[in-house]
Amino acid sequence: MSQKVSLKAILSLGQQASNIDYSIYSFSIREFVLYGLESFGIVGLIAYVFYRSAVAFILLSPLSILYMQQKRKELRDKRYLTLGLQFRELMNSMIASLQAGYSIENSFVHSHSDMSLLFGKNSYISLETAIIIKGMRNNGNVEDLLMDFGIRSHEDDIKDFAEMFRIAKRSGGDLPKMIKQTADIISEKMDVRRRIATIISAKKMEQSVMNLVPFGIILYIDFSSPGFFDALYHNIAGIVIMTMLLGIYLVAYMMAKKITDIKV
Repeated sequence: MSQKVSLKAILSLGQQASNIDYSIYSFSIREFVLYGLESFGIVGLIAYVFYRSAVAFILLSPLSILYMQQKRKELRDKRYLTLGLQFRELMNSMIASLQAGYSIENSFVHSHSDMSLLFGKNSYISLETAIIIKGMRNNGNVEDLLMDFGIRSHEDDIKDFAEMFRIAKRSGGDLPKMIKQTADIISEKMDVRRRIATIISAKKMEQSVMNLVPFGIILYIDFSSPGFFDALYHNIAGIVIMTMLLGIYLVAYMMAKKITDIKV
């Protein structure tokens, strides 16, 4: 009886889950408010340090849109990484289930339970396994469902796994063995990606600190020596100089972002 209830809950979750396109990230209300305030705070800091003008804040406000777009990209890339790590656990769970003699459908049901325990029932991988289980219950081909997941994920590892699954299932080969071989290769790639991400994260932290250093220096001098920078504000020569410095700062910021944006 408990298994029936569990399966019913999984199918209900698959019904409620939308087919996410993982290349598109939408802010939650909380994220939109949080990063919106953060972006306006950054624009306000730039307007104060470089121009000391409310008009400059209004003119520079489009920078907040660029900041929100950059933050959306960062969150999307973080979701890619999270999905990849969750998918590796799904592969390991499926291998164990198939080796234990489960059918393909029951291996997904069993793996869904494992993923829900590991990551929560509303995690990406739990929702995706629920969609696959629901699709199989509606007479869909598991290989097509996996490939659909791979296409929506925009992750080559998931698409490669789906293609291997299609070949193994249709050729009648040793499915658990072929899945394990593929899973081992994908896991090695994910380990390399994770190690690189760990190294890059330290550099990104250094970059974040360096981004704040110019503002820290100017604010320190400004508060410790009031009037020191007055000659740079509210006159044409000062505006031209500060605009040039702001342009150099933004170019350096974008270059640093590009250098640390490494794809594996």
